Amino acid sequence: MNAFLQAHASSVTGMLNGFDRMRFRGTLRMIANAGGLGYVLGRLGVLLKDFKGYAQCVSERVRTASVQVALAAGRPVQYVQDPALRKEELARQICQRDGIQQGLVCVLTAVEPCWSFHVRRDRQNKKLVLVRGWRKCLHLYHYWQHPQWGMSHARLQSWFPFNLMVCLNGREWLARQMDEAGLAYVRRDNCFTHLSDLEQAQRLMDQQVKANFPSLLGALVPQVHPALAELFAAYPLEYYWSLEESEWASEVMFKQADTLGRLYPRLIRQGMEAMGSREVMRFLGKPVPPGAVEGATTPGPQSIGRRRWTVAGSGGTGGVCH
Repeated sequence: MNAFLQAHASSVTGMLNGFDRMRFRGTLRMIANAGGLGYVLGRLGVLLKDFKGYAQCVSERVRTASVQVALAAGRPVQYVQDPALRKEELARQICQRDGIQQGLVCVLTAVEPCWSFHVRRDRQNKKLVLVRGWRKCLHLYHYWQHPQWGMSHARLQSWFPFNLMVCLNGREWLARQMDEAGLAYVRRDNCFTHLSDLEQAQRLMDQQVKANFPSLLGALVPQVHPALAELFAAYPLEYYWSLEESEWASEVMFKQADTLGRLYPRLIRQGMEAMGSREVMRFLGKPVPPGAVEGATTPGPQSIGRRRWTVAGSGGTGGVCH
């Protein structure tokens, strides 16, 4: 990337680097495995023969408490049946419709696959055992206009082990930072086409990396999973946070739209000719099977970098290149 900037130094005003989309995973590690869950159930006095009924009761309490947060705030709760529906787009429509500037936008619910537990009989050892496996359960999506992060959401699994996902957008976050700092900018979708002070914007974005994420994310738990403390009062559990997926984006800003317009087709052609599924899989740390055919696999990304090419200035239009 440095070689590219050097080659086009006369046409480029600068580059903005930082987080794009981030997905954090919250795990109650003690009950995330069969052995730990069995131990906690024992401490709570729950026998394995009663686990199914107990789990259903707990799941209903989790769902009711989470939904009540929205009802108490006067915000809508909507069940999403169509798996192809983009929940974020629906939440943004609700946000725009109701003019939400800050706070909870809505709670969307959907039945989706998840890892959970069930009890089966071990005939050889003549006892009941907990088994981890795939099932479907209700998930609750809380969407906010967060005072620090902007539009963001959390996804709570209503069945054991109550995994929690929190999704943020570094560009949404930066926009809030610049608003607070009084910096002018023009934003189109998820990139900036004009920044009044690029150096200050980069300093603000650099602050995101140093944020105390466990503390910030932990503050969301009572809003999304308010039943947690009560359910496990006899054996308190806390979420452990990890960054499950992330995107790091670089926005290269050009002075003139026509300069970028001439260069952009070459960038696209270079990407098409020089890279294929094998290179993408290697970039993502995935093994490449012998004799792999281009386009035959679609590995799920864990972390990915992006390059955006934009025109600096409020009147310009820019392209996006991934």
